[in-house]
Amino acid sequence: MRKLVLGMALVAVTSLGATSVIAADDPIEIRKSIMQSVGAAAGLGGGMMKGEIAYTPAAGKAVIAAMDASAHSFGSFFPAGSEAGDTTASPKIWEDAAGFEAALAKFSEATGAAMAASGRSGPADVDAFKAAMGPVFGNCKSCHEAFRVKK
Repeated sequence: MRKLVLGMALVAVTSLGATSVIAADDPIEIRKSIMQSVGAAAGLGGGMMKGEIAYTPAAGKAVIAAMDASAHSFGSFFPAGSEAGDTTASPKIWEDAAGFEAALAKFSEATGAAMAASGRSGPADVDAFKAAMGPVFGNCKSCHEAFRVKK
């Protein structure tokens, strides 16, 4: 399990580090890198919630920290003109900027609450992890439904 947690941390750091290698003028690629980190964290979190992966507080904290870091950076990469290209970002993001900002704020609030609830060491057990992550995953789902084009 320790190797899994270290591997997740490496994936998160590598994904965020890869973002710095991507051209600063390519917000679509940066968004994709951030969402890959979110996907990796969600995969680990979902696996623990379903009992497919053994839960540990450190792994729970890693999932929550990755989601929280993404929540605080993701919204910065939707400038005007980045709606075209290889992206699943819905045009609604630019058409309803206030709605998108509100969705991002709700996501940040949920991840911030999960961080606060997890303490320094992470949620003590899988039930505490589920309680902390439920609202986070709910925000992911609602944002994807409203602001993402399904492939």
